[in-house]
Amino acid sequence: MSNTSFFNSVPVITMYDPLAEVLGAASEGILVYTYADAVKLAGHSCPTIAGVYLMMRKGLSLLYPDTLPLRGGIRVSMQGHAGDGVVGVMANVASLITGSTEISGFHGLGGKYDRRGLLTYGADIRGEMALERIDTGTCIYLSYNPKIVVGDPMLQEWLGMILSDKANLEIEKSFQNGWQERVKSILIDYAEHPALVTYIFEEK
Repeated sequence: MSNTSFFNSVPVITMYDPLAEVLGAASEGILVYTYADAVKLAGHSCPTIAGVYLMMRKGLSLLYPDTLPLRGGIRVSMQGHAGDGVVGVMANVASLITGSTEISGFHGLGGKYDRRGLLTYGADIRGEMALERIDTGTCIYLSYNPKIVVGDPMLQEWLGMILSDKANLEIEKSFQNGWQERVKSILIDYAEHPALVTYIFEEK
C-alpha cells in the first residue's frame, strides 16, 4: 500500500465560488478541495501542509456554520512575512482554497469578483493566521502546534543522510514511510485534538 494512500481519508473542503458559477467552470459554483490538491500546489506532503489544511478546514467551518464558505469573500491575514519560514507556503494553500491574493489575483468583472488585496502579511493578529468574512466582519484567529505529534526519532538522522547523499534505498524508504506516517497522524489521528489547531473566534 502506498504511504500516501491516507490522502483519500482526509475530509475535503467544499467552497462556493460565484465567479466559477458565472463562467461555467463548476456546476453551481461548487469547488471541492482535497489534501492532495494542497500537496500538488506545494509539491510535497509535510506537517506544515497538513497543518494549514486543518487550519483552513477548522476556520472555514466556524466562519460558515450554516452555509458553504464563500470563495472570494474571505480576507486572509498572516502574522509572519512571506519570506519567513513556512509563512509563504501556508499562505499559498490558504490562497488556493479561498482565492485571496495580494496583487496577483483575478481583477474582477464589472466591479465584482476582485480577488486582489485579500491576503496580507505582517499582520498584527492574535494567531498565526486570521480568516475574516468580508460580508459580516466575523473573524477567526488560528494557530498550529505540530509538536504534539511526535514522529520517528530517526527522521532527522535519516534526512541528514539523504541530503548528504549517504543514504541507501532502505534508509530512503524508512524516512519516507516515517515522514508520511507523522503527517497521517496529524491529519487523521490528531485532527480534532484541541491542542493541535487552536483558535480565537471574534464575532462582529
